[in-house]
Amino acid sequence: MAFDPLIELRNVNKYFGDLHVLQDIDLTVGRGEVVVVIGPSGSGKSTLCRAINRLETVRSGTIVLDGQPLPHEGKALARLRADVGMVFQSFNLFAHRTVLQNVSLGQVKVRGRKKEDADRRSRALLDRVGVADQADKYPAQLSGGQQQRVAIARALAMEPKAMLFDEPTSALDPEMISEVLEVMRQLAEEGMTMIVVTHEMGFARSAANRVVFMADGRIVEDRAPDEFFSSPRSDRAKDFLSKILKH
Repeated sequence: MAFDPLIELRNVNKYFGDLHVLQDIDLTVGRGEVVVVIGPSGSGKSTLCRAINRLETVRSGTIVLDGQPLPHEGKALARLRADVGMVFQSFNLFAHRTVLQNVSLGQVKVRGRKKEDADRRSRALLDRVGVADQADKYPAQLSGGQQQRVAIARALAMEPKAMLFDEPTSALDPEMISEVLEVMRQLAEEGMTMIVVTHEMGFARSAANRVVFMADGRIVEDRAPDEFFSSPRSDRAKDFLSKILKH
């Protein structure tokens, strides 16, 4: 099944000082595709994710979203960030605003919606991620899993073309991980374009169209999940899988 390209990285390089954290990265993600990025710590996965949203600048190469090169700053960059939703390891919710206000704020400020329309849409999204009854609470009153689902609703409220997830479950207790992955699975089934950096191999196997395996700042393998997990080609991937699949 061919996907129309939505996110394209061409020969992208990134350094932190002398450390070459992204090395000649080429990656195309099609519209409606779910790409899961895995690999050992320090392999460049999160940096890759953040570069697509321009939270990290790159030294060289091009990143194209829906046919347009990434803007550098200003209003165009704010619009791009609205088009590419991002969910982090930490929930990044505004502590002094209610759940409903957290989800509505960007819609009003960036998308220019009326407050009533934004709130109506926010309630529908909170319902969709299973936390409609928490709308008037503050983030601190919610569990980690609930907060992360609110963060997903907040990103979805901007009607993004794609969603980036940077280890969205790694700060959660085990019983909360599945509730967040379930919301992400639903999004995948509904055709949302997603790049997911995660340690959750079950999610990679069941929800991904492709698994991208990174090591030392490079993409080492980029394959269908069943192929990757059953017969990894590289020694790095074999080593990685033998370590994590033993547990």
